[in-house]
Amino acid sequence: MSAIRVLIIEDDPIISDDIKDMLTSADYFVVGIAYDKNDALQAVDELQPDLILLDINLEGEYEGFEIAEHINKTRKIPFLYLTSYSSKNIIERAKNTFPMGYIVKPFNERELFSSIEIALHNFSKFVLPVALNRDTINNLITTPLTQKEFDVLKGLYSGKTNQQLADEQFVSVNTIKTHIKNIYEKLNTHTRSETITLLNELLY
Repeated sequence: MSAIRVLIIEDDPIISDDIKDMLTSADYFVVGIAYDKNDALQAVDELQPDLILLDINLEGEYEGFEIAEHINKTRKIPFLYLTSYSSKNIIERAKNTFPMGYIVKPFNERELFSSIEIALHNFSKFVLPVALNRDTINNLITTPLTQKEFDVLKGLYSGKTNQQLADEQFVSVNTIKTHIKNIYEKLNTHTRSETITLLNELLY
């Protein structure tokens, strides 16, 4: 799957379905929806999302903060909070878990997509530790990346969608998907998050 994989953690089925519809109408793939803490922790570990949309208040408790701590300890995955709360106390608690964004409900598609794009960009610039070099990567893998594949790989690493990569390189989205498929085969990975993790392990 070449699209950005998103996990939704939201205890209101109506809101979660609305978010899923928003995402699937664009260049995102929803890998799952979790409605409580236990399902969320399992989904974070098993579904390999590239991005997590995380409700702070699950089942009447601020369990989103506990899930955020788990993400920070076990995964390098950007997450954004979704919440109806904007009090100073909640925002301070949220800041201490280092989210890539904080979206206050209700929100619209434009607010959601702009927040996601900024989150992915900031994550690639300020959290991911390495600068990519094609020769260095090719020296570490069996089948070398072409220049085009490397250009796409840099875009994946910086959190760009397939459509953004297509517009940037003046090719079709299907061409980008083909490049991504080739990248996965050469790096022996299956998702964007797995690819980013591998690059960090190889190059850090």
